[in-house]
Amino acid sequence: MDSVFLIRLVQFILSISLLVLLHEGGHFFFSKLFGVRVEKFFIFFDIGIGKWTGKLFSWKPKKSDTEYGMGWLPLGGYCKISGMIDESMDTEQMKQPPQPWEFRTKPAWQRLLIMIGGVLVNFLVALFIYSMVLFYWGESYIRTSDMTMGMKFNTEAKNLGFKDGDILLGTESGEFTMFGTDLYRNLSEAKRVDILRDGKQMSLDLPGDLNLLDMIRKQPPFVTPMVPAVIDSVMGGTPAAKIGMAAGDKILAINGHPVDSWNEFTVEISRLNDVVTAKANHTDSVKGRSVTVTFEHQATGDVDTIRTMLSEDMKLGVIQKSIFDFYEPTEIKYGFFESFPAGIRYGIGVLRGYVDDLKYVFSSEGAKSLGGFGAIGSLFPPTWDWMMFWRMTAFLSIILAFMNILPIPALDGGHVLFLLYEMITGRKPSERFLIIAEWIGISLLILLMIVANLNDILRWLGYM
Repeated sequence: MDSVFLIRLVQFILSISLLVLLHEGGHFFFSKLFGVRVEKFFIFFDIGIGKWTGKLFSWKPKKSDTEYGMGWLPLGGYCKISGMIDESMDTEQMKQPPQPWEFRTKPAWQRLLIMIGGVLVNFLVALFIYSMVLFYWGESYIRTSDMTMGMKFNTEAKNLGFKDGDILLGTESGEFTMFGTDLYRNLSEAKRVDILRDGKQMSLDLPGDLNLLDMIRKQPPFVTPMVPAVIDSVMGGTPAAKIGMAAGDKILAINGHPVDSWNEFTVEISRLNDVVTAKANHTDSVKGRSVTVTFEHQATGDVDTIRTMLSEDMKLGVIQKSIFDFYEPTEIKYGFFESFPAGIRYGIGVLRGYVDDLKYVFSSEGAKSLGGFGAIGSLFPPTWDWMMFWRMTAFLSIILAFMNILPIPALDGGHVLFLLYEMITGRKPSERFLIIAEWIGISLLILLMIVANLNDILRWLGYM
């Protein structure tokens, strides 16, 4: 099994397991607090197959009403709360006389807290993780204003007045700090952008409604920091190694097309990949992988132009130098108590950006951008990096909290919606209505899951 795949898989399972445990723990805590019986507390779903119960393992402590365990289907987890219509669809229990330890006999405000317990825990956990990441590792980033080599822009950006080498400073909303999704989001909504061009500050007018997905997904993207095409290392046995490329060498051209940065190198390789993909047969594909590379040796200053064959996955076999090799990063350290307000601000900013970007889900491109388990797993780093692991876990915790509070039946937010209706009107929705709503919600979630994971498969096959 590919080691990168295995490392990402382990990180994904560990992160999701932790978040599901904490989410269900929130429901469990408030249930116990208000004297509601929890019959089962499971990580993953224990859907039975034939005579098999679907349980990987389970146990029930003495004098406890709760069975704890792990199921085989890693799609979340659940608390089986007595007297509640949930994904277990235990309608037989609901036909029995109400008992004082059941969910349905408790006041609405207690049932509301039980329902939001999971979301509350996930959100607080995300803020705590961000705070501890900032406390332990601090922040290290390169300010956009310090990127003195400027940025590279695609055709759409140049049509708006940008030029390669421009340095982005900020918009009418404020100065940019670091390069990332927030910078893209600000540009997409801005009416004015401030830049530094040839040492002079100036402003460009923007429409204020650029499509964020298009800006990021297009190749090349709307804007990227310019990083010189200097090689950090060469992987053994690759085309680059065979033609004598070494760490520190600088790529100057691909097939005679000048390359002044890794940005241009990526564009040229992407263009070749498109050509190879369109080839009708294997012989034509092989010809398409044949390239001429012009590069300068760091050791001697000599320039070589050599023809080689890219690998089948269109790789030359070089690892590029990081942008941190060319600029001095801004370092910020936080004391223990300072880290909490900083982590809260960071987490709220992540949530705000995520909610703001949801509008793109309802477009055709947004639907295509949906990702399932494969897409989520690919967000984890290819090597074990604890800082990135905890950042990703915090991000997923925020997503889990937000998605669960949406007013969709079968999610916590659906139950909350019906409870608020009851608290406002004084009338409970009928059990038949709740059962139908639960089935509709489950069907919608399954459909969404199928679409998201189908997108992963189509991307893997090269159709998206």
